[in-house]
Amino acid sequence: MGRIIMLVAGTLLGLFVLFNFILPMVVGLVKVALIIGVIGVVVFLVVRLVSGSSSSYR
Repeated sequence: MGRIIMLVAGTLLGLFVLFNFILPMVVGLVKVALIIGVIGVVVFLVVRLVSGSSSSYR
């Protein structure tokens, strides 16, 4: 009986840690990676447009 109680308590504690600590941290990391990726694409496009326009004037 004690083994079943400890199994249930361990499962509930594991789910608590998963949903309250690990998943929000992963979602936050994905948001940061997405923001950095969008900034990188914008910088890439600006550099590509500026370099393309400066070579057409020659």
